[in-house]
Amino acid sequence: MTMMRASDVARAIEAFAPLSYQESYDNSGFQAGDPQTEIKGILFSLDITEAVVEEAGAQGCNMIVAHHPVIFGGLKRLTGASYVERVVMAALRHDIVLYASHTNLDNMRNGVNAVFADRLGLQSQRILQPMDGSLNKLFTYVPAAQAETLRNALFEAGAGEIGKYAECSFAFDGTGTFRAAGDANPTIGEAGGPRETQPEVKLEVLVPRHLERKVLQALFTNHPYEEVAYELIRLQNANQELGAGMIGEFEDAMEPEAFLRHLKERMGAACVRHTELPRKPVRRVAICGGSGSFLLKQAIAAGADAFVTADYKYHQFFDAEGRILIADIGHWESEQYTVELLRDIIAEKNPTFALLLSQTKTNPVNYFI
Repeated sequence: MTMMRASDVARAIEAFAPLSYQESYDNSGFQAGDPQTEIKGILFSLDITEAVVEEAGAQGCNMIVAHHPVIFGGLKRLTGASYVERVVMAALRHDIVLYASHTNLDNMRNGVNAVFADRLGLQSQRILQPMDGSLNKLFTYVPAAQAETLRNALFEAGAGEIGKYAECSFAFDGTGTFRAAGDANPTIGEAGGPRETQPEVKLEVLVPRHLERKVLQALFTNHPYEEVAYELIRLQNANQELGAGMIGEFEDAMEPEAFLRHLKERMGAACVRHTELPRKPVRRVAICGGSGSFLLKQAIAAGADAFVTADYKYHQFFDAEGRILIADIGHWESEQYTVELLRDIIAEKNPTFALLLSQTKTNPVNYFI
């Protein structure tokens, strides 16, 4: 079996869900423990509780990968006064590394909400609220003879991907001029010589925010000029591969009551809190794992018949105003299958490794039915 360190586990998850896409309030990433720890086994759980830490120890797992971070704010002391402190203390005592992938996983096109949508059987899935400001445009100027080599290097670094298409770029021909100083080391022309005129290509590629450093390194490494002329501009274009929530359609519309039964069964919900049932069938459904009330306007604007999420407050249900069916299935219920996604991400990299799903139910909400 190939040795795996905690940092290797984190690297695999962050390749799927980069930390740069977590929300500002979040604390995804390592929670406790040494990233260089050699991992014997991984326990996957939605939350990290004392019982989960004990389960990991009993199962011989020295790493817990969770969706929800156990630490959100700074810890000033470790005295065991709160469950957060006790969890961290237990993890350190048992040499168990804690790691969480939270809103960065929520914001992935194939992340938390894709799992949710697949459970419901929604088709034509798409991001409900695409993320702005996550794309850059890189412009650079390169001699025509070296343009293809540079373009391939940028593609290899991850530039030029648009949705389901890769190696996307645009180029047009022009003429560049320069005069090398006496202490320069020019690729073309002579140091201290006259002004040079050179046929060049202006090359344009999209660069996702999390790959800025890698793509720029590829640019500087593979560009033939001593001084590389380039522009990296942040775009306001919505990124259809990143964002909050999901929307899709059923192949066949369902009557509202049938839809609620389907929802309850497929998501393993003890109950469904909902607004007044509409008089029309439910076909288009918007969803958001966890607390998603902030997406109601987007769901209505997208023409959704129903919006499924969690943590709705009493007065927020009035916001439906008869335009949409709001269904609250519970926070834990809406995200419980995320652990399978996290497991599969690691299994793809190392299918022979000990990867266990926690059997501890961490849902703090109980129902008396």
